[in-house]
Amino acid sequence: MSTPTPQVSHGRTLLSLAPYLWPRGERELRIRVVVALAALVAGKIANVIVPVAYGRAVDALSPTAGVAAIAAVPVAMIVAYGLLRALSAGFGELRDAVFAKVQARAARRIAHGVFEHLHALSMRFHLDRQTGGLSRVIERGTRGINFVLDFMLFSIVPTIIEILMVTIILWGLFDFAIAAVTFGTIMVYITFTLVFTDWRTRFRRQMNDTDQEANTRAVDSLLNYETVKYFNNEAHEARRYDASLGRYEAAWIRSEQTLNALNAGQAGIIATGLALVMLMAGNRVASGAMTVGDFVLVNTYLIQLYLPLNFLGFVYREMKQGLIDMEAMFGLLKQEREIADAPGAQPLKPGPGALVFEDVRFGYRPDRVILKGVSLTVPPGKTLAIVGPTGAGKSTISRLLFRFYDATGGRILIDGEDIRSVTQDSVRAAIGVVPQDTVLFNDTIAYNIAYGRPGATEAEIEQAARLAQVHDFVLKLPDGYKTRVGERGLKLSGGEKQRVAIARTILKNPRILILDEATSALDTRTEQEIQTALRDISRNRTTLVIAHRLSTVVEADEIIVLQDGQIAERGSHGALIAADGLYADMWRRQSEAVAMAEAAAAAQEAAGFGQKTIREAEEVAPTA
Repeated sequence: MSTPTPQVSHGRTLLSLAPYLWPRGERELRIRVVVALAALVAGKIANVIVPVAYGRAVDALSPTAGVAAIAAVPVAMIVAYGLLRALSAGFGELRDAVFAKVQARAARRIAHGVFEHLHALSMRFHLDRQTGGLSRVIERGTRGINFVLDFMLFSIVPTIIEILMVTIILWGLFDFAIAAVTFGTIMVYITFTLVFTDWRTRFRRQMNDTDQEANTRAVDSLLNYETVKYFNNEAHEARRYDASLGRYEAAWIRSEQTLNALNAGQAGIIATGLALVMLMAGNRVASGAMTVGDFVLVNTYLIQLYLPLNFLGFVYREMKQGLIDMEAMFGLLKQEREIADAPGAQPLKPGPGALVFEDVRFGYRPDRVILKGVSLTVPPGKTLAIVGPTGAGKSTISRLLFRFYDATGGRILIDGEDIRSVTQDSVRAAIGVVPQDTVLFNDTIAYNIAYGRPGATEAEIEQAARLAQVHDFVLKLPDGYKTRVGERGLKLSGGEKQRVAIARTILKNPRILILDEATSALDTRTEQEIQTALRDISRNRTTLVIAHRLSTVVEADEIIVLQDGQIAERGSHGALIAADGLYADMWRRQSEAVAMAEAAAAAQEAAGFGQKTIREAEEVAPTA
């Protein structure tokens, strides 16, 4: 697929931005846009009249003017000059103040829309991308919107309008030649600036890259302080850092030198144009076709146009980057939703939670089929366990049920309704998940429990914590339920995090419960405690248990053994053991592994006890 040219792409980006600047049904914001544009035009009109007032004041002060004129007219012209300058600045500030709400609202709505859209995209999209990168796209895109609006609407466009107005005024007041030279000077200045800025961008990019490289090496070295010390590599790290600094130094020098060349070229163009216009105006003053005030007027116009163009190179470079950042953000909005509600989809009807898989087939890629016709039924209030070797498709079943993906064949029913025909929100509201890797928000314990049902009362949060057997632990903490759990819950142990996750699920009160390897990462003792809490919350709920440790599923009403995407065995624990098949073999191997681990632990404990006894005897011996 061909990449669009930057001009076309930038144009589409600006068109995508336009509806947010003229929002439907937002009368106040539309009025603000109109007022801001009116203030923009009024400010520019005042600005282009300023040199005229200045020139007329100079003429009035010339020796050829009468005494009365010298006494009265300059006062009026000077007052008019000052008033016009004040109006030009005042209209500019009014424009910014009025438009600020439109600009902020546009950035907010776009960022909010992208954020919502990202949550609506499938798991496949998020697995293929880095979350940190996505947040940076939104951050840079929002900043790009503000920059483009500030400089394009209130700097570039007004300056272009002013150039055209000045050219027309000079043509009307004097002749085409002066207007043409003035206009030509500005066009040569703009062309030179844009072309030269494009050329020197590579040096700026090299400077940024080498700066990032040096910073990365410094941070990496300091974070690995102990490793550096272990191997006596301080000098090595210093050499690597200095090499990066050397590359940054060279890139910075090139960037600064090219900036100096850009500034010199801009100054030369303006000086040449100014000299030409002044020569032409001087000849006309000498011939009597122009006054001294007209001479000053022309000079003032050229300088007045030059000042806002002085930062054109910076503005052009940053605007290009802003447009690129905006394109990346708008590109996220164009990502198609892989999982979408069917047209006219209704919420899932209330029910007891009967679950049925009918010949379900699925593959993450066409060449990688995971499930090959899985059929199962979980009656309301019963527990079905799914076990099997790694890669058999156990977790895929829960992802399909939660509609992270849609089955490529067959169908999944909850209380008789195909989950693809009802809304995703209602399906997910009916299901609660306790995953293997519980991730908590960097907030309080109360917030993380209440995440199961935002708006829950304090009493409801505490009741859920009691059922999850975490309430007593929380009360022992200095800040109780207001204790912050840290990034991803790292201030809590694995068992404590799991209990918080269970409390969160209890508060959600789903009709179907999924326990996806909920205790596989815990030690035996903690696992037994968590299992007690899980048995309590799964009582009278349709429960799907996905497990690696078979000891956690012996009480399930039915156990399904998956192998290579198909059901290899099914039945109760006792029946599967009696069948002496795949499940029985897995059970024997796990039992042997557990027995060996327990024997090793007992031996280690006994050895530790023996050594302790010897040490105690040695300590007592001298006194005996």
